[in-house]
Amino acid sequence: MMKRGSWRTRFGFYLLAIGSACGLGNLWRFPYVVGENGGGAFILMYVFLSLAIGAPMLIAELMMGKNSRRSVIVATQQLSQKAGKGFRWAGRLAVILSIVVLSYYAVISGWVLHFMTQFLISLFSPPEMVTAKTNLAALMGNGWLQLMLASAHLLITVVVVVKGVQEGLEKFISYTMPLFAILVFVLVMRSFSLPSTPEVLRFLFYPDFSKLTWSSLNHALGHVFFTLSVGFGTMVTFGSYMREEDHAPTAGFRVTLVDTAISLIAVVMIFPVAFQATNVPLTDPALMFEVLPRYLLGIRGGTLFGLAFFACLYMAALNASIGLLEVVVSNWVDAQKTMERGRATWYSGLVALVLTILPALSSSIFKEVRVAGRSVIESLDSLLINWALPLVALSILIAYNIGTSEKEKELSFIDKEKFVSYTMYPHWRFTLRWAAPAVIVLGLFMQVIGVFFK
Repeated sequence: MMKRGSWRTRFGFYLLAIGSACGLGNLWRFPYVVGENGGGAFILMYVFLSLAIGAPMLIAELMMGKNSRRSVIVATQQLSQKAGKGFRWAGRLAVILSIVVLSYYAVISGWVLHFMTQFLISLFSPPEMVTAKTNLAALMGNGWLQLMLASAHLLITVVVVVKGVQEGLEKFISYTMPLFAILVFVLVMRSFSLPSTPEVLRFLFYPDFSKLTWSSLNHALGHVFFTLSVGFGTMVTFGSYMREEDHAPTAGFRVTLVDTAISLIAVVMIFPVAFQATNVPLTDPALMFEVLPRYLLGIRGGTLFGLAFFACLYMAALNASIGLLEVVVSNWVDAQKTMERGRATWYSGLVALVLTILPALSSSIFKEVRVAGRSVIESLDSLLINWALPLVALSILIAYNIGTSEKEKELSFIDKEKFVSYTMYPHWRFTLRWAAPAVIVLGLFMQVIGVFFK
């Protein structure tokens, strides 16, 4: 049996956990979900749920991985055997969810790769020659180009993951995350200089609870789980690579704080530019790709700004894709002891590529396929993140609650050198046992009502 990989440094773990969490979910999805749900009130609810529900569940998944030294499928099997109850299916659902999300995520990442390339070309060409190619409608009408771009993105992801934990994931993220942070800082400063900024800040940070809908609670929960990678098995996998001396609750809380901060920075970075271009908040997942490139090519310095913006967006997309693929690969290797990591990575990438065909061709060959007026990608995003993800996250939480004794939880959570861990432990235990399941069930119930009473 091969020796299990581990993080070279604690800093390496933080970079990858934050990099996986801070993907397109923060920079692409969060702004339009905020726009759909009315701005300030939704942001307030998202921040509260992230700290009150997301952080405890993230900590539980890290502890599940660290204690079992296995990925989510084997970890839930072990918990199932200990408790004498059959919930091993929870781990399998998490892996299936990861690879299906990766398949449509690769298409969106391909869009980002396309626009980043076009802005790079525009540095050496007149803007009018590039404008036609930065038209989203032209890209959406070419399904085979979308499939090629998604394939290129998956290939890059596979090449990084195949190298393993230290030489692949940790080394790659240690280079890209600092650059990502610098680009985000530059872009936020540039966005703050736009005339639309005061009006945007008012929309984002002045709560108007009348704009919330029946589905807003579950949309906020789904997005918390999506950006924190809770429910995918990602944090169980990352926890299994933690060193013995690492304190999972401290790590989980820090990752949550950084991820939430980046979500807030993302809306502050993207909304002023989008609002300047359209005079309306982002409410459509494709709107950012529709209006931003055209607007940026038309303003002074917009080409460099656009290149930096889409480079930043692509790094975020790649980091999250690496996390999703690592879940599938590590579970495959754990479940089949004879499977080599290299083969598992290439096979997993091939499965993801096959699943990518439908969303990649959904706006061309399959453009007539609509679900409740939504495209295939929009339907997948809504079904997986707003419905499936909360259910899978809840099932993993139930597996952890039932399969882990109170003594094991206490020993894993409390650090004798950190007095605050003694204070926080009862609150964490209460959240896992009662608050988190109740809020998830309530959110799903309200969303069902919202389907009938819009």
